[in-house]
Amino acid sequence: MNRRQILTGAATGVVALTFWRMSVDEADAAYPFALSDAQWRKKLSPLAYNVLRKEATEQPFTSPLNKEHRAGTFTCAGCAQKLFSSKTKFDSGTGWPSFWAPLPKAVGMSRDVTLGYARDEVHCARCGGHLGHVFDDGPKPTGKRYCMNGVAMGFTPG
Repeated sequence: MNRRQILTGAATGVVALTFWRMSVDEADAAYPFALSDAQWRKKLSPLAYNVLRKEATEQPFTSPLNKEHRAGTFTCAGCAQKLFSSKTKFDSGTGWPSFWAPLPKAVGMSRDVTLGYARDEVHCARCGGHLGHVFDDGPKPTGKRYCMNGVAMGFTPG
């Protein structure tokens, strides 16, 4: 490989990344609840912003929602969309709040290959905020484990 090939490859990568990022930003605007990046940054804590808007992951065993066992509803920290009933919460031992099913029409799914293999990403159907991932190793009746970032959610007792 010569210098020209390396520079051409790098330039192509930058252009592709720019178009991909633009498509992600445009997709964000398609949700019923949309804010500008500045509004999201003002509304959310830095960690919640990084998880919900930049698809980061919080450290395991750090969320107070792991120990939340009251009856109620888990909501999106970005837009207050109702996401999960406490009736579907279970202790997966992973360090993140886990559920075997979301509420109807509460979440959307997309394919995530950032770690080099395919995973099913879960996002809020109202604002598009990244919540976590779903896996096929959960309990009955669904066999699913919705492994959610606690910082991406709130809890309303009731």
